[in-house]
Amino acid sequence: MKPEFEVFAKMGVPHPCCVPSQQRARQLQDCRRATAERLRAAGGSREGMIHLPGGRFLMGTDYPGYPADGEGPVRETGVDGFWVDAEPVRNWQFQEFVAAADYRTEAERFGWSFVFRGHIPPHRFGALVDQTVPGLSWWCKVRGADWRHPEGPDSSIEGREGYPVVHVSWNDALAWCAWAHKRLPTEAEWEYAARGGLEQKLYPWGDELTPEGRHLCNIWQGEFPDHDTGEDGYTAPAPATAFPPNRFGLYGVAGNTWEWCADWFDPVWHVTASPFNPVGPPRGTGRVMKGGSYLCHHSYCNRYRVAARTSNTPDSSTTNIGFRCVSDV
Repeated sequence: MKPEFEVFAKMGVPHPCCVPSQQRARQLQDCRRATAERLRAAGGSREGMIHLPGGRFLMGTDYPGYPADGEGPVRETGVDGFWVDAEPVRNWQFQEFVAAADYRTEAERFGWSFVFRGHIPPHRFGALVDQTVPGLSWWCKVRGADWRHPEGPDSSIEGREGYPVVHVSWNDALAWCAWAHKRLPTEAEWEYAARGGLEQKLYPWGDELTPEGRHLCNIWQGEFPDHDTGEDGYTAPAPATAFPPNRFGLYGVAGNTWEWCADWFDPVWHVTASPFNPVGPPRGTGRVMKGGSYLCHHSYCNRYRVAARTSNTPDSSTTNIGFRCVSDV
């Protein structure tokens, strides 16, 4: 069975060649329309950004990751040249935006956000936590948690100005982009940039997670979710430049914090999407996130690989989701 057929088989849906012709025609029409109408942004400051020439690369993977995520099949994909932030948006940058635009994040308006259980002081647990996520009890709904107070109202970003901003929803990220005259990357642009010119490698630096025993990203070591040994030097978010950049000069594209992409998430859409400047479907329930986070562990969320992907609803915010921006040439 060909790789593209296997993707659909694993998802329990028919391959496009087996569905009614009208449905197939509508999907192809949506693909073309979405690509043609993709958001563009060519203004804003280029400070701290890297120009990438674009071109063709092999996107996706045949690695046995999470079939329901739709990581494969490997397909040749092309993107136009663009500018990309060398680092994710940091706390000091987001603070400038909030002050200039008088903006309140969705977490601030909701009055709470999700915080990892291990980062909540035990003596404050009862006072701060309303509830935990069923089946994922390490995620706690914490009153007063937001980008200024990453672990709850008793915490602050003082001393963490150079860390990636977190507790920002996709909608918050979009507001920042509008203010900065930039945009969120498409998933294809993000993966092209994160690969750093390496073809079909698991990580931005190669296929070995810790070459010569060296940790090159901030992920979980130990037994998840009860004990993180912190062998990479961190048990929580790290500064944006804590680890070496990839070959394109991008920092933090593996681990540390998830990064929002512009696309709606779908596990099979990309198989028949345009091979050049592809974008996600025109509608959906979750937006694509890439890169993994400091909470990723091979036994639970082995998604710090370059081709790995997941999603969350656009209004969601947690202590491990951030973003970086791109700009058109």
